[in-house]
Amino acid sequence: MTDAEYKTIDEVYASPSPVTASVELIVARETVRRASVIGPIVVFIAWIFRGSAGASAAAIGVVVVAGNFLLAGAILSRAARHSMKAYHAAALAGFVVRIGLITASMFLIASVFEIDRPALGVAAVAVYFILLIWETWALTRGSGREYEWKA
Repeated sequence: MTDAEYKTIDEVYASPSPVTASVELIVARETVRRASVIGPIVVFIAWIFRGSAGASAAAIGVVVVAGNFLLAGAILSRAARHSMKAYHAAALAGFVVRIGLITASMFLIASVFEIDRPALGVAAVAVYFILLIWETWALTRGSGREYEWKA
């Protein structure tokens, strides 16, 4: 390659991702699939400790967290198609906004419906961290090799 063929870091950073697959959305869907395994366990534990009201609140918490992961995947996949600047901005600002959305949706649900608030909160936080740790572990162990990481 000649010097003229190399792009500056600013040119690379402002150009769309060369990856053609929506890797982030694929990872988010895989995380939601894992939520279908973790969710019933969390709901059962909530049922043991808090009864049927706790179980239904825990189920709502699981759904809110799963939706958050899908939203994250969609936002990041779309931002990657624009530029790495947009991707990084979406990753940072999107995280803050999504955590705010989880909080706001839980407050809205708790204000509209009579719900077991402790079960909702504990389930949402627990499921969020369990899924995050599980997905991180799976990706670092190589189970995400089928993802198209390179152009």
